[in-house]
Amino acid sequence: MNFVVTGIGAGLVSALLTAVVVKATPLAAVLYLLAPIPVLIVSLGWNHRSGLVAAVVGGLAIAAFLSPLSGLGFAVVTALPAWWLAYLALLGRPAADGTIEWYPLGRLLAWVAGTAALTIVATAVISTGGDYDAFFGNAREISEAFINLQFPPGGEEAADAAERGELIDAFARATPFLSAQGFTTVLALYLWAAGRIVLLSKRLPRPWPEVPELQMPRRVALLLVVAIGLAMIDGFIGVFGFALAGALFMAFALQGLAAIHDRTRGKPARLFLLTGLYVLVFMTQGLLLVPLSLFGIADSVFGLRHRFGSGKAGPRQPPTLST
Repeated sequence: MNFVVTGIGAGLVSALLTAVVVKATPLAAVLYLLAPIPVLIVSLGWNHRSGLVAAVVGGLAIAAFLSPLSGLGFAVVTALPAWWLAYLALLGRPAADGTIEWYPLGRLLAWVAGTAALTIVATAVISTGGDYDAFFGNAREISEAFINLQFPPGGEEAADAAERGELIDAFARATPFLSAQGFTTVLALYLWAAGRIVLLSKRLPRPWPEVPELQMPRRVALLLVVAIGLAMIDGFIGVFGFALAGALFMAFALQGLAAIHDRTRGKPARLFLLTGLYVLVFMTQGLLLVPLSLFGIADSVFGLRHRFGSGKAGPRQPPTLST
């Protein structure tokens, strides 16, 4: 029953971190962002069932002290995505040599993207009661505020009313794309941080993977094409298409970064090159993610690292688990 006790504790801690957001202070916002970490830690370090207990307990606590809808939101947005990713991270099967073959890191990253997209859509449906017009109206208000900030009405760069309206509508439709990009990054960082914490406590069942070697399966690139096609459909199907496209775009960008980390291993100027890369990503406000994503796509589709090797040990064979 140890997993029940740890799950209850993690659920209450996560619920508390979530509930403080009502204070509407910068510290409360930071604490709110840390809410999935306890669920991830107990799921990775004890048992994935601890994560499920944490989701139920945290959801019930939020429902009791805030509202049932808030409790449902906690379960869908915070707890269940964390539990699911931890569950996948600890999947394994016996190999022919008697060792454990763990779930490939590239497939886990693909699931990070898929989980982020599904969570964004679930949040949109729950928050609007399934009313797409209400969702688009909210997205349009956010987009209008952003456009007005960037191009104030009446300024020298101000567009006419028709062009401004089209620009606002375009940004509103792209809101799930941008939201899923950010959430994919956050989920990946959460999983990495929780894994490191559990590793330090010596409770992580699987060996720490070679993160720079992660490579998503080739078929994930085809899934990106499907997502772009779904984005052309109206309603929440289109919302899911935009969200999935944004999440996969960011996942491929992370793979591109991993590939660069991999290729520069053992190079004398590695620290300088990687520092410069991250500074450029920050200075270009994410525009550098476009070529990084394209590089990640090419790495999956054409198997660049399998052909040309890495900075660690030259050309490699594809992973033994089918990806």
